[in-house]
Amino acid sequence: MNIWKDCKKIPLPETLTFIVDNRGKTVPLDDDGEHILIATNCIRNEKLYPSYEKIRRLSEEIYQTWFRAHPLPGDIIFVCKGTPGRTCMVPDPVDFCIAQDMVALRANESIVYNKYLLAVLRSWQVQEQITNTSVGDVIPHFKKQFFSQILIPIPPMGLQKKIGDLYYEIALLEEKNNKINENLLQQAGAVFNKFYEESPNRQPFTPLINVLGGGTPKTGNPDFWDGHIPFFTPKDVGAPYTFQTEKHITESGLAHCNSRLYQKDTTFVTARGTVGKVSLAGTPMAMNQSCYALVSETVDPLLVYFYVLKAVASLKHKASGAVFDAIVTRDFDSETINILSDDDSKKVLSIIKPMMDTIHNNSQENMQLAALRDSLLPKLMSGELDVSNIDL
Repeated sequence: MNIWKDCKKIPLPETLTFIVDNRGKTVPLDDDGEHILIATNCIRNEKLYPSYEKIRRLSEEIYQTWFRAHPLPGDIIFVCKGTPGRTCMVPDPVDFCIAQDMVALRANESIVYNKYLLAVLRSWQVQEQITNTSVGDVIPHFKKQFFSQILIPIPPMGLQKKIGDLYYEIALLEEKNNKINENLLQQAGAVFNKFYEESPNRQPFTPLINVLGGGTPKTGNPDFWDGHIPFFTPKDVGAPYTFQTEKHITESGLAHCNSRLYQKDTTFVTARGTVGKVSLAGTPMAMNQSCYALVSETVDPLLVYFYVLKAVASLKHKASGAVFDAIVTRDFDSETINILSDDDSKKVLSIIKPMMDTIHNNSQENMQLAALRDSLLPKLMSGELDVSNIDL
């Protein structure tokens, strides 16, 4: 069965029992509040649940009295402004609230399976509907009245559950790997910090760690692009490893830009655009001119990563929390860091390297899971794969 051709399509609001909509006025904030208010950049289509990259806090009183309603487990968060159509599932328990620029959709379980609804909302067919309906040239905006123009195909409930459960289980495996990685990275950071804080050896950041630049091949030359070499840009930052990049260059492209091929475990820092993000190369890759690669002839690449985190944190502190316009090489020249002794470096590496290897492997597995999810689901929705052959 091809759900796009063979199934009845109904307006999105008819698949819902409720929309949690707190837009329209500014929420009073409290830096010491116990409740989290998420922002739109916490919602990503490649993640099952919201992340907490940019959050604010609220008091208990505001949480209880200001909002019209709060999301419930199983609801679907839908971004309305910025990048309309990004979605995430609400976890159980719910540990956040929402206000401006997003809503929560509550599925009518007699009509649509919520996990299927999440999958179909993320399909390119529905994403295209959302894009075509949104307004605003500078900041795209999806208005409330547009929901009725989004048509959702409604196959039999058994097929909905097969598709939704498959999507959910793959995404859940990715989510579990991400949680493991977050925990391991915190542990590795704690181990490094313990030895770092006890080190009396304060030295300049450079030239112990070299700050190297990148470059972009001529964009109009087809011989330079669509090759096999990942090309890192500020948009491609991973956590903490980057594997996939939006762009790839050829060997010829690499030869005609200022970037070298940086090896696995090279630390990248974004210097323009999205500034001050730190990532490890999960595989050999080149990078553009809006980033720096941090390498050392004497310091292990994994220790370089944690030293760089210290330097970037110091730069942010000096900027009094302001957003950088850019990071330049002289910013690193002015930084000093505590250098671990050779013995302490060996001790730290003996503990953190297995952790970082696990993080790397989990991230690589997530890349494979995402590829599996993105290839299987369109085939299930189009009828190219028989749902009866899928066993969860």
